[in-house]
Amino acid sequence: MSGIAGIIRFDGAPVDPGAVVAMTASMAYRGPDGIKHWRSGPVALGQCMLRTTPESLEETQPLASEDASLVLVMDGRVDNWEELRRELLARGAVLRNRSDAELVLKAYQVWGRDCLPHIDGDFAFVIWDARRQRAFCARDRMGIKPINYHWDGKTFSFASDLQPLFALPWIKREPNEGVLSEFLAAQWHTRDETLWRGIMRLVAAHRMEVDGGGLRLDQYWEPDLWARLTYTKDGEFIERYRELLTDSARRLSRSHRPVAVEVSGGLDSSAIFCLAEHLRRSHLLPAPGVQGYTLNFSGDPRADELAYARAVGKHLGLRIEEIPPSMLPLGWFAERAGSGGDFPGFANGTMAQHLLQQASASGSCAILSGAGGDEWLEGSPAYYEEELMQGNWSTLSDCFGHDRSAFGVLHALKLLARHGFYPLTPLVFQTASRRIYRGLTGGRKFDEHYWLSPHMRELIRSRRRPGSEPQVRVAGQRELNATWRDVYRAIAIQEADRFYAATGVEVRYPFLTTELVQFAFSTPERLRLRGDRHKYIHVQAMRGFMPQAVLQRKDKAEFSLVVRRHLDQMQELLTETLPRERPEWLSRGGMARLFRAYQDDPQAGWPLWILWGVFGCDKVLA
Repeated sequence: MSGIAGIIRFDGAPVDPGAVVAMTASMAYRGPDGIKHWRSGPVALGQCMLRTTPESLEETQPLASEDASLVLVMDGRVDNWEELRRELLARGAVLRNRSDAELVLKAYQVWGRDCLPHIDGDFAFVIWDARRQRAFCARDRMGIKPINYHWDGKTFSFASDLQPLFALPWIKREPNEGVLSEFLAAQWHTRDETLWRGIMRLVAAHRMEVDGGGLRLDQYWEPDLWARLTYTKDGEFIERYRELLTDSARRLSRSHRPVAVEVSGGLDSSAIFCLAEHLRRSHLLPAPGVQGYTLNFSGDPRADELAYARAVGKHLGLRIEEIPPSMLPLGWFAERAGSGGDFPGFANGTMAQHLLQQASASGSCAILSGAGGDEWLEGSPAYYEEELMQGNWSTLSDCFGHDRSAFGVLHALKLLARHGFYPLTPLVFQTASRRIYRGLTGGRKFDEHYWLSPHMRELIRSRRRPGSEPQVRVAGQRELNATWRDVYRAIAIQEADRFYAATGVEVRYPFLTTELVQFAFSTPERLRLRGDRHKYIHVQAMRGFMPQAVLQRKDKAEFSLVVRRHLDQMQELLTETLPRERPEWLSRGGMARLFRAYQDDPQAGWPLWILWGVFGCDKVLA
């Protein structure tokens, strides 16, 4: 988790060298291995370095080309470094060192703005092209590495975090009420705006060129919904999935220090740890070792996964370090929001602080996470519509048989009707049936966003952007496509980046690699969900690598305890103080009603997360 920052003036005026120094100083935690700057007249660039791969030991940034006509600052890795290096050498490129930054700079020299299809990994970079008087900016396909920017018509400023931009005197802290309404309503619509007017974020899988004429953005990648796999048997899909996940674990384990792994005891993180250890024993792990860590929630049955994590350790004959979860005080979140100028994240997202600190103290600078597995592997009964559309009667019968065994005949018939026949009926029938259902159930309109002020309720309504349903090849792609485009998912990834960076450890997500995500879009839905067995393809692929106790697991841990401990002490703040101090945001009666909904059912997700969101927004804009 390095950091980048820069100022480019297109009016020709020189940049004050102290300005970019102030930017990098405000995110110095991203540069435990050093901070460096480059300046030439109207351009100043800075980079905060965290070295996480053997090749990064040869890396110096900002990185200039031989004739200094190109200068790169980058946060990230190239995960197809082997293939890209061969491709560049075949084209006659002369590589001065083995660093990923050198590969990216040379790729731009060879292919220009079309370099991105050749680069895979987690990255955010900016290249100043002096000959063209143009900046070229890009963000990775999954949006793992962040980049925020400000453009006022003559000066382009950018940084990994928001606070470096506030170090510049011409950028003001003016709240963006539209985005604020999305956070307060827990209903996100905007991918490129931030909580501050005029400060934008480059969206995942997008590139941008900036020159005196302004900004030009476009999307360079998205999952191919029409790509097909030629496999005819389930076993072929399963084998290919195992190959892809193993290779993903291998590539993302590349480090000059032992790689750490978060091992919750769930299907996803346990698989990553088992595969990393398998690679190590096969002498294929591109790191000197692997160490697992798990959170010890003894005493909380909803969150305690120690038995599963210990089963993984026993299966491998390894010790997995057990770390107590971090219960950070409210003041920590308030300080983080105020100093960072960004939403402080949810309390359950910070439980691993002590774990990360231990991993860093033990010598690791990179940690593998199982996050992302739920999004691409869970599955839905959309397999009925898929198999009906394709006339796969034998497969359809198998799907029904699995549901009948898991849920009984009646429920299986309901699934077949709801997720198979109903979506294939004419639209006029679907509309009429929904109208009849509303009539039979009373048709009462939900009092939406009752905790917000009238102003905020109107604002969130105006933020909704109606869009047509994307055309998909098969039914299961609808939910996958919604996940890929989900705004909150993008925000959560950016929050995680900042949290991990503060510990000096880079987080890597083997389930969020380009090939695995594309594979999900090309896989029949029946391979994700079979009866009551979610992640079916994953479970089948991991047989022999993981203990049966984990492979057979169907429950999930629940970590709202960390948030509830805070909320239980915040009733007066949330129902009296904040509505009184923020009447333009909140309804006093609505907030009291929302808190009662939380008290009546503390396990219900939506009141809990909204209440915390109100607290977080107040601290950002305090």
